[in-house]
Amino acid sequence: MNEESILRLAQAAGLSRDWINAAGRPMQVAPEALARILEALGFPCASEEDCRDSLARIAALNDSTQLPPLVTSTIGRGVTLPLPGHLSGSAYRIILESGDAIDGHFPHHAGVIELPPLHSAGYHRLLAGDGETVLAIAPPRCFGVADALRATARSAGTDMHTARLWGLGVQLYSLRRAGDGGIGDFTSLARMAVSAASHGAGALAISPVHAMFSADVHRFSPYGPSSRLFLNALHIDPAAVLGKEAFDAIVAEMEPHEAEALHRVEQLDLIDWPTAAQLRLKLLRALYRHFIQQGPNIEFDAFRRQGGNALRDHARFEAIHAWRLAHGESGDWRTWPSGLHDPANAEVERFAAEHADEVRFHEFLQWQAARGLSAAQAAARAAGMPIGLIADLAVGADNAGSQAWSRQSELINGLSVGAPPDALNTRGQNWGLGAFSPHAMKAKGFGAYIEMLRATFAYAGGARIDHVLGLSRLWLVPQGASSADGAYLQYPLEDLLRLIALESWRHQAIVIGEDLGTVPPGFDRTLADAGLLGIRVLLFERDAERFRRPEEWSADAIATTATHDLPTIAGWWQGRDIDWRKQLDLLEEGQSEDEARAARANERAALAQALFEHAPQQSAANMSNADQADAAVDAAAAFIAATPAPLALLPIEDALGLVEQPNLPGTVDTHPNWRRRLPQPVDSLLDAPGVARRLAALNRSRSYR
Repeated sequence: MNEESILRLAQAAGLSRDWINAAGRPMQVAPEALARILEALGFPCASEEDCRDSLARIAALNDSTQLPPLVTSTIGRGVTLPLPGHLSGSAYRIILESGDAIDGHFPHHAGVIELPPLHSAGYHRLLAGDGETVLAIAPPRCFGVADALRATARSAGTDMHTARLWGLGVQLYSLRRAGDGGIGDFTSLARMAVSAASHGAGALAISPVHAMFSADVHRFSPYGPSSRLFLNALHIDPAAVLGKEAFDAIVAEMEPHEAEALHRVEQLDLIDWPTAAQLRLKLLRALYRHFIQQGPNIEFDAFRRQGGNALRDHARFEAIHAWRLAHGESGDWRTWPSGLHDPANAEVERFAAEHADEVRFHEFLQWQAARGLSAAQAAARAAGMPIGLIADLAVGADNAGSQAWSRQSELINGLSVGAPPDALNTRGQNWGLGAFSPHAMKAKGFGAYIEMLRATFAYAGGARIDHVLGLSRLWLVPQGASSADGAYLQYPLEDLLRLIALESWRHQAIVIGEDLGTVPPGFDRTLADAGLLGIRVLLFERDAERFRRPEEWSADAIATTATHDLPTIAGWWQGRDIDWRKQLDLLEEGQSEDEARAARANERAALAQALFEHAPQQSAANMSNADQADAAVDAAAAFIAATPAPLALLPIEDALGLVEQPNLPGTVDTHPNWRRRLPQPVDSLLDAPGVARRLAALNRSRSYR
């Protein structure tokens, strides 16, 4: 292995040897680590000949003598394309999405052709000689909060009173109501949206609802999905499928121990995912049998046609995955017999024919999930929310899952998305998720990426893109390696931002980018220019000595008190996160528990000063009594409301003043991640006096009515 050849190949492939860590220190990736990543990317480098062949393949992928399958640009800007070597003449035709055509001749020089600016957003076709490409022309920025407010005002025939909104953030699975079977569902979500709207909220951000592995009820992290193209069937409300009467009849037919278990799981404070999931799927299967007996259904048939090959492949994956687990085999498609590796293989076709009813069942589940989520968004908008639901797009999908199986040519196998060590996660992170290949994205015209964006926006008024830094670069870790042995891979940021803006306007949906962590210089400005809202978190908005005042916060990001990966305000105030980190040996390297608590005392004093400078009607003396954490939560809600952020988002845990956080990074089973249920039913959740105080503070600064 020649180190110089490895570095040259890494540079050509978009891998960075040099990077800056969270402490600002220059770091370098070892050549051996780069070689492993290159191999996983499909660029062998074990010998000089391998390196030469791989460099040639990269050059072919970037061939400037061929029209790429898709080119992005912005409304009002000219489009520059490579000059195809085989092109004869200079005539072109652009067929707009509207069906109109623009004919012309382009000047070409220095190996490029130039087209005049287009003033219509959309996916247009360029025909030039015997060549063809798609021109994805985007608006200059994403659809924004002010746009959502203007649209709401127009439809209501009223004036817009504010350019700032507030919303709540909820973990969907945590919602509680009588008869929910122990897991939050889309019916609970709809009720939560209506209740939040009645209290003045303009948006309701939710945890990811991506499709999981239905046959493996022990996998429930919403950020580790099987596919980001489809929905989690466990959020279906069985009573909403064929109506309550049919549901009650099926429950009445259950075995006594099953009926008892169904009642028991509803009462738990922590979700019993395996039991609740098995019961829900059994109910849904029984409902499906009743549905099939009713004969053809026009709406279901239309859903299947619209879902096309993507829906078919996902349903087939679910059926094969379930069959193999039931027979004691591996559910990881990479270990399946070779005939099942490719969705287009004849053996997959035979399996689907032999198990047609099972495949149809999983298509039915997706139909019901889509109906439920769509109804929740419709309820939010009907209740007056300008935005409604804000979906959450996970940074990747499980390498062993449906999306990786059906999109093998565009997702990387053998690498996992993660993060290098930083102050919050001193050992780094390896999330076990697959990522798109930037080389395949370009070669395939970004088809799978656009498909995923449309699936995300389909039933929401906004989207939060998890780890939005991945639009520019992703820290990728070889399978089985430490996260410290990863490297950054560059992505086509400008193209991705344009596609997001284009789909954002087509769906009239705002876009939020989770830009926390080690952020490259200038990246926040790039997001702001593209109309993607960043995220500013109260506990992170500080300089060396003090927390920033509300007016010092960004107007190009949402404001929030916490995220699902951080302590709640009450928990932080009381040091509950330190309790957990001490118990699980997750304190910062070299830090004792006493040092952690002493540092927290100083931070708490600094936050108290910031909060009560802003709220002088409350005195710092309040912070020494038994209600100090409660008072801090009140002040924190008012604090984020006073920022210039277009959207202030209060997590439901902070609205309720809860102490425990939904997820503790760095843990799997030792902390009850993704299992906590909210203490009250959704219909009364926002009615407690403390919650009313916090929501009133948000409304004083941000009422849109």
